[in-house]
This record gives sequence, structure tokens and C-alpha cells, in this order.
Amino acid sequence: MKVVVTAEGKGLDAPVSLIFGRCPVYVFVDTETMEAESVPNPAQAAAGGAGIQAAQFVLSQGARALLTGNVGPNAAGVLSAGGMEIYLVQGGSVREVVEAFKAGKLPKASGATAASHAGIRGASDSSGGRQEVLSALAEEVAELRRRLAKIMSHIEALEKEE
Repeated sequence: MKVVVTAEGKGLDAPVSLIFGRCPVYVFVDTETMEAESVPNPAQAAAGGAGIQAAQFVLSQGARALLTGNVGPNAAGVLSAGGMEIYLVQGGSVREVVEAFKAGKLPKASGATAASHAGIRGASDSSGGRQEVLSALAEEVAELRRRLAKIMSHIEALEKEE
């Protein structure tokens, strides 16, 4: 089965991104062979409608399941209409979340998991979802801190080897 994982970089060892529509990279993985293809998100810098454009793009690539942290309502609607299943991740590498997916350990989303415009830093939802946006941003900050600590630890280990 071909799945797509939202990622911060290329390859199976890249950290996952918890944002769907404006993530930097989509990693398409064949769950049988673990072959991966990393593709920059063509909708990342879109002025508007990034979630919809991203959803159309991943559907056009033939993926059957999406592994991500959050999906807004517009993207979720397009993905659902295209028959794509959405599974939620909370961090880790692309490889780790694909393995968790294969083992049946990821929760399946029944629809949107983020407020409208939650992927846009500083955005507020017109329906009063300011707290939801703040919560999503706080989660993103926490994930970035975890990733930075892991990177710093890796750098220190490499420097000790020299």
C-alpha cells in the first residue's frame, strides 16, 4: 500500500511534520518494500487554500493513507471525498510512523483534527477558534523543542567522535 507522511525533510529518517497543508515535504512510502519518494510540498507557500491544494496533490500521487499530526477541515473534506484514510501521529521519524501504521498502532481520524487556518502561524479562525490555534501552535513548539534537543544531542555525539 502506498502511504504519504508529512515530513520536515527527505527520506525515511526525516522527522515527521505535524502539519498537513504547509509541511515542507511529503514522503510517499510503499509499505511492502519501504521504498520512499520525497517530494517538496507544492502548496507550502500558497497564498490561500494550501490544505485543499495539498490534498489534491497527495491524492493525485496515488497514496491511499495519510500519516500526519493535523488536518484542517477543507483538506479533510477533499481527502475524504478522494477515499483517503487519515491516521494521526505525534512525532518520530517517517520510518517509525510507517512501522506503527503497519502494526495497526496509529489512531484513525474521522475528519478534521485542526481548526481552519491552524497551519498558518498567527492566524485566527473566524469562528472564534483562537484557543484552538494557540493550542496547535503550542504543540508545534513542543515538537520543535523535542526535535532540536535530538539534533543537538546528535551533534554532540558526532563531535565527541572526532
